[in-house]
Amino acid sequence: MKIIVFGATGTVGTEIVKQALEKGYRVTVFVRNSAKIIATNPNLHVYTGDVSNADDVMRAVKDHDAIFCALGDGRVGKIRAMGTLNIIDAMNSAAVRKLICLSTLGIGESYGNLNFVWKHIMFGMLLKRAFNDHKLQEEYIRNSKLDFTIVRPSALTNGAITNGYKIGFDGKYKKLNLKISRADVADFMLRQLHSENNIRKAVSISN
Repeated sequence: MKIIVFGATGTVGTEIVKQALEKGYRVTVFVRNSAKIIATNPNLHVYTGDVSNADDVMRAVKDHDAIFCALGDGRVGKIRAMGTLNIIDAMNSAAVRKLICLSTLGIGESYGNLNFVWKHIMFGMLLKRAFNDHKLQEEYIRNSKLDFTIVRPSALTNGAITNGYKIGFDGKYKKLNLKISRADVADFMLRQLHSENNIRKAVSISN
């Protein structure tokens, strides 16, 4: 299995890369600054490029079995959506079908799972730009014909894999602490490589 990870130097992306290498996958990390990659592994390949450059993305995606998207906003706004659209176009050209993308709890019907602080303070004000970026990102993915899985985690924490989280709850479910470890999120995303249960679905995930 050969995968490529966009957003590989972010907190979840780093976990995806680490766990994928531990599983013996061949992993390409797509990064703007290769100096940020300090891991060494014979199965690790570093591709230097800019996700906002369609040609860079096109060249990187070729010859991979699956794509992981864990892009951050880069403090410029809409980098997730813009980069994801380039990834989708590149996948279509390269006939790569499997896309597993990191989003956030609160998009779509999962907005109902949020508490007052997350609805009105965090996503309503402090993280409004990032929230809107995720919304547009998901729109692009849903309009594609790819075999996608969108993963919507709650607030990310440090810690080991626990497998103690809840998944697939509807927007009316309230018994959540709205936290989950990055390791658990990465583990769940990697599990989607060999599962058909969540194809063309957005899956909420939280403790």
